[in-house]
Amino acid sequence: MTTASESAPRTPGERAHRAAAWLAEAYPGAAAQLCALRHQDPFQLLVATILSAQCTDERVNQVTPAVFAAYPDAASLAVADPEALEALIRTTGFFHAKARSLLGMAQGLCDRFGGQVPADLESLVSLPGVGRKTANVVLSVAFGIPGLPVDTHVGRLSRRLGLTEAKDPEVVEAELCALVPPEEWGALSLRLILHGRAICGARRPRCAACGMASWCPSASVEA
Repeated sequence: MTTASESAPRTPGERAHRAAAWLAEAYPGAAAQLCALRHQDPFQLLVATILSAQCTDERVNQVTPAVFAAYPDAASLAVADPEALEALIRTTGFFHAKARSLLGMAQGLCDRFGGQVPADLESLVSLPGVGRKTANVVLSVAFGIPGLPVDTHVGRLSRRLGLTEAKDPEVVEAELCALVPPEEWGALSLRLILHGRAICGARRPRCAACGMASWCPSASVEA
C-alpha cells in the first residue's frame, strides 16, 4: 500500500513523526482549540474533565452550565451540598463517586492552593479525583504547558501505529513523550482521540478512510 516515492517509516520515532504531521493536517489547531469540553478557566476545565470519565463530552457539555452557575469557583464547590451536586451531575454516570471527587478536589484547592488550580503535575495529582490523565488535560489545554493525556483512544492508536506496545497508560505516556517534542504533546493526544472517534474505532477501524493506512503496521488488521 506504500508508494515507491514514500517508503514506510521503520522505527517508532519515524512513525511518530509521520503520524504527528498527518494528524496535524487532519485535525488542525492547538490543544485549547481541539478540546471539546467547554470551559472558561482552569477550574471549569478541571471540573469538566473529572465529569468526563466514562461519559461523552457532549453529555458533559450539557451538564456543566448548571454546575458552573451553581458553583462558579472552588470556594462555592467546596461547601456544596452533596445531594444537590449529585442531582446536577447525575446524567454523567457514576455521580456518587464524581461528586465525592469534585468536593474533595475543591476542598483541596481551597485548603492548599488558595482556591486556584495549580499549574504543575505533582500538585494536580495530589488532589482527590485527579489522576495523570486529568492533570495533563488541564496542563496542556488550560495552561499551555506540555502534558500528554493518555485515554483508551490514545493507547489504542499508539499501539496500532507501532509507537508503543505498552498497555499501562503511564508507560504509554512516557514512550510517546520520548518520541515527539514537548510542545506537541497536548495537541497530539487530542488529535489521536479525535481520529479514534472518527476513523480508528475500537472494533472496526475504517482503514480505507485513513490517510495513514499506507504505512500503518495495523492497517486492515483487527487490533
